[in-house]
Amino acid sequence: MTPMLQATPLEARALGAEEPIHPGEGRLAHAPADHPDLPQPKIGILLANLGTPDHYDYWSMRRYLNEFLSDKRVIDYPAWKWQPLLQILILSKRPFSSGANYKLIWNHEKGESPLMTITRDQTARIGAEMRARFGNRVIVEFCMRYGNPSTERRVRELVEAGCEKILFFPLYPHYAGATSATANDQFFRALMKVKRQPAVRTVPEYYEHPLYIDALAQSVERAYAALDHRPDVLVASYHGMPKRYLMAGDPYHCQCAKTSRLLRARLGWAEGSIDTTFQSVFGPEEWLKPYTVEHVAELAKAGKKRIAVIAPAFSADCIETLEEINGEIREAFEEAGGAEFTYIPCLNDDEAHIRALAAVIEDNLAGWLTRA
Repeated sequence: MTPMLQATPLEARALGAEEPIHPGEGRLAHAPADHPDLPQPKIGILLANLGTPDHYDYWSMRRYLNEFLSDKRVIDYPAWKWQPLLQILILSKRPFSSGANYKLIWNHEKGESPLMTITRDQTARIGAEMRARFGNRVIVEFCMRYGNPSTERRVRELVEAGCEKILFFPLYPHYAGATSATANDQFFRALMKVKRQPAVRTVPEYYEHPLYIDALAQSVERAYAALDHRPDVLVASYHGMPKRYLMAGDPYHCQCAKTSRLLRARLGWAEGSIDTTFQSVFGPEEWLKPYTVEHVAELAKAGKKRIAVIAPAFSADCIETLEEINGEIREAFEEAGGAEFTYIPCLNDDEAHIRALAAVIEDNLAGWLTRA
């Protein structure tokens, strides 16, 4: 009689079975008695956002801005030319003005920036959704490209928790070298520092995903339903980038334009009812146009007295939306004669947004996990 062969732990895992451990010990069943305890294999889902300073004081702001503005994906000037300007001139003054702006929007109750609060809330809701779909086989965490919690720290923690596979998800609907690419760069640098590298995947942009477009549309519909007067124009303000990045092949501009078209189609609006603009211009060179701050002033002067502004490229409200759009850009519109300015918040942890992000995650887990 041929003896029944028992699958090895590796074979069992390939067949989808959970690898057994000794009860209460965390030690693999096949391991010798003196083998160190190991956690059950898990799959990590690591959400990544841009980043935030730890506080709005000078030195916290300087550390954060130094890391951000030293990134070659963000500012690609030669270091010999850029670093003296950054270290001597920009970082001696900008931390004060940026810190003052952060102070205006700071979550003083929790002692953190709104981006940190919102990203944590998003992670908690996505984690609950993933556990409902996949049980305890997944661990959902978040990291920041700049500041804390760092990508390196989170990767190390996921590996130490037993994640043999990690899905890395930059929370940017649109691809850009200065957002998605630099987040991926940092993720791969973090992997270089762990002894046992997990298998990894990175999530691509989702600017045309139907559930993302639907979540944007729902946010517009809710905002408009709460207004006494319908805005004359909806301005879709996207984060800007130097125009030469587009000329060098970055697809960001085209993806933003498509999101605006798809949003207009989903809302059932006529052509010309949504204007696509770009904000956050930095430095002397030409950036993607039209510039939001100039465009809203032109609308007011042209008789468009009521406008609404939405920021589809941001997955969470942050300094660029809460202070720049709802502050500087609002003021430009009102000073030019505008009467009613409505800022439509980012999708944040809205139910429709979480549903969209969860769908993107599940699509990218295909072959790794199936629903429990």
